[in-house]
Amino acid sequence: MKLAPGFRKALAVSAGLFLPAVATAETWHFLDNGTIRIGVNRDAGAAIGWFSESGREENLLNRYDYGRYLQQSWYGKKDGSDWNGKPWRWNPVQGGNWTGIGARVSDFSAEKKAIKATTVPRHWASGEEIRDVVFTQKIQLREHLAIIDFTMRYDGKEHHPVHDQELPALFVDAGYSRLHYLHPGDKGGDPPRVSEPGFPNERLKIREPWIAWLDETDRGIGILVPGIGINTVTCYRAPGDPNNRNKGACSYAAPVRQFEIKPGFTFEYRVYLTTGTLAEIRHRFHQIQTGRKK
Repeated sequence: MKLAPGFRKALAVSAGLFLPAVATAETWHFLDNGTIRIGVNRDAGAAIGWFSESGREENLLNRYDYGRYLQQSWYGKKDGSDWNGKPWRWNPVQGGNWTGIGARVSDFSAEKKAIKATTVPRHWASGEEIRDVVFTQKIQLREHLAIIDFTMRYDGKEHHPVHDQELPALFVDAGYSRLHYLHPGDKGGDPPRVSEPGFPNERLKIREPWIAWLDETDRGIGILVPGIGINTVTCYRAPGDPNNRNKGACSYAAPVRQFEIKPGFTFEYRVYLTTGTLAEIRHRFHQIQTGRKK
């Protein structure tokens, strides 16, 4: 059975297998501009594990394990690795591996206006460092927007075949259960469609490279990944107790594109995060896509 991106983080919960909760090692660094707040855990590859409005204690993101941070995660060929009794493939993950071994940060700076990190990822299944891959990340805030620049560089000699890639993986609190998106078959003035994905993964075609997870009050989190040809998102709602993060419930979505990873491969892309109502999220993303904001 082919496992879609992101499926690994929910499968063990569904099957009743062991999957560790939030790892104990946490060294946090935050940016806060008085409007929004974002945080990275340096003990988890400096991956993003916090996003909220300033002054609020509610974290929109889910960080049940090191695979659920907002982060880079890439897929390659089958390599004989084993994830808790299941065959796996080459899979460098920014946060760390499934047993809670955090990825190593080789360079880091946290200034008033930006957080920058260089990370040596770990293999999701084996926990080994993948030293021929380098992840970089730069985070800045502007008004209601978090701007994240990701780079993946591969210096290895192996050729990894075409595979879906999460750009990036996004896990949010299970209370955000309604996925909003624009469908390619709809007219320009039509409202966004609403989906409540099941389990396991569903794939949706999208007309614009953004989605938004909203709760029952129609507020939530939006992610935009412009300029790299995104027209598909994979998504699911993981089972569990939505009132207890230690039970594994979450909402997941990832903009996806297919790439082969070969010697000399480098890929850079920019991600925008925001929080608010659907109208606010759409307005901000429209401004970016029409060139009114960069």
